[in-house]
Amino acid sequence: MENEETITGASEAEASNAVASHTFPFHVDSGGGQEDAEAIEGDELAEPEPHGRRKEILKALEAVERDSAAIAESFSSLFSSLRQSLSQATSSTVEHMNCFSDAAGRLQECVLDASTKGNRYINSCLRLNEEMKDMDALATKLKILRRHVDALDSVVNRVVRSP
Repeated sequence: MENEETITGASEAEASNAVASHTFPFHVDSGGGQEDAEAIEGDELAEPEPHGRRKEILKALEAVERDSAAIAESFSSLFSSLRQSLSQATSSTVEHMNCFSDAAGRLQECVLDASTKGNRYINSCLRLNEEMKDMDALATKLKILRRHVDALDSVVNRVVRSP
């Protein structure tokens, strides 16, 4: 079992000592013994009990006091352990949440960057598509131009070869 100082903090030890040193209120009678100060029925005082009975009551009260102090120490130990466990669990949870938040922020930045680049690519493709629509007409014009160039080449070859 662990040492009491490692389980309980200073405030718990002080509370346990306060409970252990607490004594219940008794009045000293003229005979030197202790007598309970409560009245039985209203204003009537209790008659002094025999000396042996008083010792039994005092022993029972001491036992109750010791048990109360032991229970107080047990509760102090339990609460200290719970506080420490909660602290450890909470700090790790906070660390995990901070890590998750950082990762989510970086992921959000990357997704935003990728979507911006994707939008640029789509816009470029749309512009290219519009320009390609005019390519059919251009291709037709190039074919006609090629035929004219071939015809001109044939005529030039005939002129140059003929003497």
